[in-house]
Amino acid sequence: MTNNQSTSNILMIRPVSFGFNEQTAASNAFQNRDADQQAVQDKALAEFDRFVNTLRTASVNVTVVDDTPEPHTPDSIFPNNWVSFHDDGTVYLYPMQAENRRLERREDIITDLEDKFKIGHIIDLSRFEADHRFLEGTGSMVLDRENKIAYACLSPRTDKEVLELFCEQTGYQAVSFDAADEHGKAIYHTNVLMCIGSGFAVICVDSIPNPHERIVVLESLKSTQKEVIEISFAQMNQFAGNMLEVKSEAGETLIVMSKNAFNALSSGQKTVLEKYGKLVYADINTIETNGGGSARCMMAEVHLPVNLNS
Repeated sequence: MTNNQSTSNILMIRPVSFGFNEQTAASNAFQNRDADQQAVQDKALAEFDRFVNTLRTASVNVTVVDDTPEPHTPDSIFPNNWVSFHDDGTVYLYPMQAENRRLERREDIITDLEDKFKIGHIIDLSRFEADHRFLEGTGSMVLDRENKIAYACLSPRTDKEVLELFCEQTGYQAVSFDAADEHGKAIYHTNVLMCIGSGFAVICVDSIPNPHERIVVLESLKSTQKEVIEISFAQMNQFAGNMLEVKSEAGETLIVMSKNAFNALSSGQKTVLEKYGKLVYADINTIETNGGGSARCMMAEVHLPVNLNS
């Protein structure tokens, strides 16, 4: 079975109590608290619904699941950290650093997906939480699914040994490195600084301080025929690295990002990206500001085989 880089099936979690998460703020420099947190939930909900509508208008098959009021999970809008779905029917559950993020893992969501998709094995890596070792899904790893490479910047949320176990179990090869923002603070998730598409890679090369690691990453991208689009720290800070290639149900390639990310890109960068897909964006500024995550974090790709009798 060939592994496709992108899918038209996306899972998104509709927030009920979205807000600034104290438990993740120490390691996420992208988070900033708005004063009125009730207004934040209301704004985030409106942004979420518009984003889903934008995707559905572009013929993406979005499964929306409502978050539950209890337990309190302010980051549930970012499901790609706790779960990933693979072409062979495997579902991975991941160890999360913040205790309130561990509560996002919901068996009922996976059970509901079985109505439409074939699920073979569920592999639960959350046991590593007991050892304070974490791997936060496709936030920690940016997967080149076609070439089976997992790019990962090591951080308090991305443990090298858990990464290597994931790669051992899936047949992926790990390309791990250290990454830091312009102030020297470790970048919390790899999908903030880079995105892999079928024919392109967007990456903030400046965030990889070690010259050898930088060369290894760029050589890996080059050897897999990715056209590299370099972004600056300033563009990364507007979430220009946090985009995702998806497909419409008709098979058109879409490159999805936030409005802030779109506005941060130069016309030249947009022209290069447009060779590989239609640019689709939504205004999710409240979610980005308070949550410290963007469009890619909100979308868990469902690569599972479709149930033909569903």
